[in-house]
Amino acid sequence: MQRSEHRILTTHTGSLPRPPELTRLYARRARGEAVDAAAVAAAGQAALHRIVPSQLEAGLDVINNGEQQRDSFALYLRHRLTGFGGESQRTTFADIEAYPEFQAGFAQQSAEKEFVSNTAFLPAAVAPVTYADPGVIEAECEDFAAALAPAAGRYAEAFLTAPSPGIVAAIVQNRHYDTEDAYFAALGAALAVEYRAIVAHGFLLQLDCPDLALERHCSYRDRPLADFLDFVERVVATINTAIAGLPRDRVRLHVCWGNYEAPHDHDVPLEEILPILLRAEVGGLVLPFANPRHAHEVGCLARMPLAADQLLVAGVIDTLTNFVEHPEVVAERIIRAAEVLGDPRRVLAGTDCGFDTSAGRGRVAPDVVWAKLRSLAEGARLASARLFPG
Repeated sequence: MQRSEHRILTTHTGSLPRPPELTRLYARRARGEAVDAAAVAAAGQAALHRIVPSQLEAGLDVINNGEQQRDSFALYLRHRLTGFGGESQRTTFADIEAYPEFQAGFAQQSAEKEFVSNTAFLPAAVAPVTYADPGVIEAECEDFAAALAPAAGRYAEAFLTAPSPGIVAAIVQNRHYDTEDAYFAALGAALAVEYRAIVAHGFLLQLDCPDLALERHCSYRDRPLADFLDFVERVVATINTAIAGLPRDRVRLHVCWGNYEAPHDHDVPLEEILPILLRAEVGGLVLPFANPRHAHEVGCLARMPLAADQLLVAGVIDTLTNFVEHPEVVAERIIRAAEVLGDPRRVLAGTDCGFDTSAGRGRVAPDVVWAKLRSLAEGARLASARLFPG
């Protein structure tokens, strides 16, 4: 994982807007409609080859495939893992349910869009969970490498994402294993196939772990904090087992409180979970510090610092509003993170979360997404001039 040795490097958190036709195909397939697999594959390939140069044109340094060949940051696994079937029921987020008027408007907005739902049509684990065909992730890595080839020398690093065992367990509920820990272990072993393939192909691995914060106001909304922290500990232990032997500096871990615009006043504070997050054997954390609920929590890293070899990807762009952050605001956020860590070389500038974590669910218009990313790059240039004088 490259440091910001001479200037602040820029990146993002994974998903980028998918073309409307690709979104429609994914949404139809998720609803159980018959969709031509070849058409989905062709549309995903075309989108991939557009998304790589778009990131470079926006000024990003550490780029990915935009998750174009997946319909969701986590639910794409229903097409790759065995043992899924039946139906799961996702618990309502506490902050949405606490505001009935907001909840009604939120539901209406969702009903008006074509998207892949992260709360409906969810499978359950009804049989042993394994990774069905390692050739699938191998092909995804090879496709990405091919899309990157024309851009050789124009980017610093490339990454691919894969979800935490905990978020998969929260969405795809256990109907098969005797204990939750046994389910975690099975998911960890299955997901390790993707984790290891991504690193073996020379890409950074980003672990997407919203569960490590989000599930406090979802699955654990009516349970004591101690129960949730125990969940976080067990998931981090499962992750460490799954990535054992991978170089720390090839893995970064993303945590957030859910990529949806809502009150978020039921979120667990970062200070409660950070001591456990720091046990993850990873080279860096990707944390959201642009949104109004958690921006101040960058200060937690002064009291509970990262390990000396770890980097911070600081979220300095909000992925849930169509405000285009002024580059000076971006620069101020980057500089604040560098001051807290005490070394600007250990800071990269990124986004709070993905822009389209389930196809069609993105809140930000695609053209505004690219304006935001250009502002990220410009803000990083301003911050670099102040953090690396001369």
